[in-house]
Amino acid sequence: MVTSLYLDYNASTPLAPEVAEFMVDILSSHYGNADSRTHEHGAAARDVVETGRQNIASLLAIEPNEVIFTSGATESNNIVLTGMAPHGLNVSKKHIITTAIEHKSILEPLKHLEKQDFEVDYVSPDESGRVSVESIISKVRKDTLMVSVMSANNETGVIQPFIEIGDALAGTDVYFHMDTAQGCGKLVNELRTVKYDMMSITAHKMYGPQGVGALILRNRKYRKPPVKPITFGGDHESGFRPGTLPIVLIAGFGKAAEITAKNFEKRWKRYKEIKMKILRLLDASGVRYEINGTQEFCMPNTLNISFFGVDSEALMLATKQYCSLSNGSACTSKDYAHSHVLTAMGLSEERIESAIRISWGTVFEEANLIKMLQTAKNLA
Repeated sequence: MVTSLYLDYNASTPLAPEVAEFMVDILSSHYGNADSRTHEHGAAARDVVETGRQNIASLLAIEPNEVIFTSGATESNNIVLTGMAPHGLNVSKKHIITTAIEHKSILEPLKHLEKQDFEVDYVSPDESGRVSVESIISKVRKDTLMVSVMSANNETGVIQPFIEIGDALAGTDVYFHMDTAQGCGKLVNELRTVKYDMMSITAHKMYGPQGVGALILRNRKYRKPPVKPITFGGDHESGFRPGTLPIVLIAGFGKAAEITAKNFEKRWKRYKEIKMKILRLLDASGVRYEINGTQEFCMPNTLNISFFGVDSEALMLATKQYCSLSNGSACTSKDYAHSHVLTAMGLSEERIESAIRISWGTVFEEANLIKMLQTAKNLA
């Protein structure tokens, strides 16, 4: 039985009990293929899928036919970037703008496209961790195909100016994509109003199951963005993503979206309360620290902290019985390389090596964090 306090919600949230219960019910009662059109079992499975699709559409205030199910935000990001490339080549638009602090599922596909003659501008933030609207828009030129900017950074929690970027690109022929893995389910009102063409989301950052996400393709003048499929083998999901739909995962995703739509304001308030508690405990601990990333524009459930004189790897190992922490993205934690996000912010090597990320949900135990801070003080 794990007794440490889980503080790695930006990597993956626990499955909400109501979601788990709903998924078990679907698992035991719906075993048809949602694309089997000739019998009731297939129709019942299809109903589950479409209910999930409707719940996600309602959360984002979009049309259900704009929701394409995938295995998660990483796959959605890959579909967007590599799927837009053929159109870019056809119309001689081979320029893409992004930021240097994006998730690896954005940066790695873009490296692949650069080998195919695409040119990519990687815009860095300042020490606040936030890029400026001007630094993005000033890079737009006649051959710009698209701009891809995350809603909130997974390591620092810093919210990017995606609404302003969307407004600036609206009415142009430049497509706007957002990776909202961290923002979906939290920045609900903002994501309902921002102007965008494509959005990547995932269930397991909002109390849903791992292994399912969606690509949102908005209709622009009744036409979706010219994304081509990158895998083949069927006409599932309007031809964008072949394969038998995982109805149990989709059911869980939809239920999580339904619950989130009702509770996101209450959760946001609770996240802020916990952040204030953590900040008070930090100040009372006597540990010398510095927060990485502006708190003026930051998710209420995330803190990236550097403890002076403390190696982050040593701290995580020494306190794992108290708290489950991380020092960056779960997708890159195995290589122990310096955070590309903190590096892009221009932080010193010492500050980067002592940085940890704390991300939480609605459950918090002060005693566990106090023990972690005591350990940090002893290691300093």
